[in-house]
Amino acid sequence: MVAESDTVICLERHCQGAHHEGVDCSKPEYEINNNSDNFGTNGEYGRNAVMVRKSNAIQYRTIQDPASQRLTWYKPPLTVLVIKKVRDATVYSPFVKLVQWLIQEKRMVVFVEAAVMDDPHLEQFSEFPSVKDRLMTFRLGKDDLTDKIDFIVCLGGDGTLLYASQLFQQSVPPVMAFHLGSLGFLTPFLFDNFQEQVNNVLEGHAALTLRSRLRCIVMKQSDSVAESEGNKQNKPSSFLVLNEVVIDRGPSPYLSNIDLFLDGKHITSVQGDGLIVSTPTGSTAYAVAAGASMIHPSVPAIMVTPICPHSLSFRPIVVPAGVELKISVSPESRNTSWVSFDGRCRQELLHGDSLRVTTSIYPVPSICAQDQISDWFDSLAECLHWNVRKRQKHMDELEDLTRSSSNDTLDSIGRESISK
Repeated sequence: MVAESDTVICLERHCQGAHHEGVDCSKPEYEINNNSDNFGTNGEYGRNAVMVRKSNAIQYRTIQDPASQRLTWYKPPLTVLVIKKVRDATVYSPFVKLVQWLIQEKRMVVFVEAAVMDDPHLEQFSEFPSVKDRLMTFRLGKDDLTDKIDFIVCLGGDGTLLYASQLFQQSVPPVMAFHLGSLGFLTPFLFDNFQEQVNNVLEGHAALTLRSRLRCIVMKQSDSVAESEGNKQNKPSSFLVLNEVVIDRGPSPYLSNIDLFLDGKHITSVQGDGLIVSTPTGSTAYAVAAGASMIHPSVPAIMVTPICPHSLSFRPIVVPAGVELKISVSPESRNTSWVSFDGRCRQELLHGDSLRVTTSIYPVPSICAQDQISDWFDSLAECLHWNVRKRQKHMDELEDLTRSSSNDTLDSIGRESISK
């Protein structure tokens, strides 16, 4: 499976280097900085996953070729988490077919959310009772899936991938997303021949796109005051987001007035409807609707996009991954602000509160249907109709029309001159 010229790097958590032969289990040589607040590693991809890269193709300290990111397995994956789109009748049949095939044919342990088992619509499928008792369940916020899942299969739209990201607030297993939703920008696989495609992934024939996430920490002034007085209360809220964190004016009729700092240096004050801080993956979501550029998910960057800024010269900017952004309500602001994380956990930022954002060391390894470049441009063309326009006609097609128009113009000019 691995060519002689390839370098295989184990990314298993807590690996001590003695459990499999021929794989370098030491600290990855492409790790730049392992600080928890900075982007410095390609992350960990489940218990049985390793990443293959060409040793003669890249040197991470210069420029990394995204095409070198490939997934293989040092032993067959045993557990799979299946996430399906909720309240969508078209997903029931694919879901039942997939879990039945994974359990009966591939002999895998399948995890699903506990709420799925309570769905009465699944009982109409005669195949479901035979596998229902063999499904493992979990409850969001109660059960820890860390180190239990080898890879993830999503059935639905982009929301299912965002949900998978939310489930794993540290290392994320490889994610295979089938397009059964509305837009499907992040779901490159079609379900028609799912057996062949899943087999290709299980055999290690898969490219990866490492989708960076943002680590967001909400610092409340009330918590800081209590801690300074020796009364430790709740820890600051922490979130990992795949698309974007949005700060807006909420229900207030007044403009947002937000101070933006980069690595402790005050950059500007944002006056407008709000601010979007997004990953390259999120650049094609809310950010592009607000006028930002579209950035390939392999680019290590953070996008800062104003929402309807009061200053027309305030354009979106791109800053390096690894910097820390601090966002707070300006002292002279007439109103507070509101913040949401991938559209969830919406809460109010009061005067004195702050939000700190940087790139997480735990990306989401998204499995490609083709490769990193083809999948992304296919999504641009298919979902956003990027650069779709009616083509100009060839000059040969216009030659007769152009000549006719010119002659008519000259004749008309000549007749007008004679008449005068």
